Formats: sequence, C-alpha cells, structure tokens
Amino acid sequence: MCGIVGLFLKDKALEPKLGEMLTDMLITMTDRGPDSAGIAIYGADTKGKAKLVVQSDFPEEDFPGLDAAMAASLGGPVSIRVNDTHAVLEMGSELLDVARSRLNEVNPRVRMMSRGETLEIYKEVGLPKDVAARFDIAQMSGSHGIGHTRMATESAVTTMGAHPFNTGADQCLVHNGSLSNHASLRRKLRRQGVHIETENDTEVGAAYLTWRMMNGATLGEALESSLDDLDGFFTFVVGTKDGFGVVRDPIACKPAVLAETDQYVAFGSEYRALVNLPGIEHARVWEPEPATVYFWGHKGAPTAHEKAA
Repeated sequence: MCGIVGLFLKDKALEPKLGEMLTDMLITMTDRGPDSAGIAIYGADTKGKAKLVVQSDFPEEDFPGLDAAMAASLGGPVSIRVNDTHAVLEMGSELLDVARSRLNEVNPRVRMMSRGETLEIYKEVGLPKDVAARFDIAQMSGSHGIGHTRMATESAVTTMGAHPFNTGADQCLVHNGSLSNHASLRRKLRRQGVHIETENDTEVGAAYLTWRMMNGATLGEALESSLDDLDGFFTFVVGTKDGFGVVRDPIACKPAVLAETDQYVAFGSEYRALVNLPGIEHARVWEPEPATVYFWGHKGAPTAHEKAA
C-alpha cells in the first residue's frame, strides 16, 4: 500500500501554510500506511549555513552537549535545535560534507535523517497524525515538501525504515511500490561511494538518483534513467532544493494523481488527499502517465516539464 503526498508552492503567500496543508494531506492517507510516517520540508535558504537533521531513541541523553561535541570535531561553530526525538544541527555549509562521518564518531547512537541547506526531514514509527503532532509539522513553513505513510511489506517497522530517504544534500525521495533489483544495485552504488544506511529498497532508489545527479544529470534526466535501470514497479516523488519531480514505472499499477493551479502543484496517492487544498475545485487534475517524468522548479526552471521516456 503506502501513501504519498507532495506539495510544490508557486505562490509565496502560501509558504507559511505549507506544513499545515501537508499535514492534512498526510493524515488523509493513514489507511494506506499506518505503521510509520515522515515529512520533508524545504524551508528558507540559510545563507551560507547548512543543516544536519539527526534522530535519537534517547534524545534526553544524546542531545545535550551534542552541538559542542560536533563543533569540536568539525572545527567550526554548531548550533542545535531540539524537536522531540530529532534535532537540527546548523553549521557552515563547508562543514556539511564531513559532518555525517564526524557524527558517527561523536555518538554512533545518533542517526542522520537529512542534510542540506534547506531540507529538514522528520520521521518516526506511529500513526501519521501522531508523528505530525509530535514534531508540530503544521507550524512549519517552506516552498515545497513531500510526505509518506508506510505499510511495511519488505522490512521491519523502524524509524530508519520510514520514508522519506535522503542520500544527497537537499535531495529526498518517497516511494510506493517494490524494486526487484535493489540488492545488486545497492552493492554497485556502495562501490561508487554512495552512502546507503538501510536495507530498504526505497533508499536504493533515492541513492540511485543521487548518484546520477552526482555524475552530472539533472533531476529530470535521473528520473528518466530510472525507467531503464530500476526493475519493479514504483511511483517516485522526489524533492531537491529547487525542484519537485514525479515518475511512475511503465506499468503504473500504483495509484497517483496530480493537481495544478496558479498557486501550487499537488500530488497524492488518491484524490481525497487533495480535497481540502485551496482552489482545488478549479485545478487541472490528472493521472500522471506511465514512464513519463513530471518536474516543476524554482529559480528560473520551467514551471512544468513533461517528457516521455
């Protein structure tokens, strides 16, 4: 099963309501995935700063002093903002590349959820409404975001197995479906130096796109390549710092719907996830075509991009 939601805002006036709208969409998808949930929020650019979002099962023990320990290890200032079992470590952008390995050295019980200049991922085991409430997602603002409700079929119900997955700076992915060649692809990507944390097939899909973009592909090109290189059935919704993309496999057996207005682009596994969005009654609503990449971007990128593979 699993449920996916996504929202890309064209109208900056809606940015303070991004978390509220995504939370409502996510909760609507509860029956498609009641065991865990997560949301990725793309917030304001931090102007030369970067963020490492981390998680601990023992936050009261692990978070006090973590900023000072990371600052000593990295050789630069680090601040911390705790949010339940997660914390946001903010540092200079130049420190981000080494921060993951230093985090493991400082405290191996603390796990990385996301890294980037604008991206923050919050995910945990539990019902979507409970996960959203514990992190106060409804109060978060941003330009775009994606969310996922999980019904585990191929791996254990754990925080690390929940979606979204982040495998590159400001890149994340959610997935509905199943990949059949994820084991061999995981080995290949690890040999290429791509860090993969779990045995979840979705993280392999995210890592594949990161690897393609590390080698010069745009998000749209990476999504097109996935249609040839990934075996199985899938619907991917992907976020980058400046973009939002959707692709379905050639069979497209998993449900999906897109809606676009002058204010936003929205994605849901089912239309009911979109019904409370403003102006939805006037939106262009359609089912994304199989083997077709859809992409919307900020900062001069096309407002819409469709290309058949």
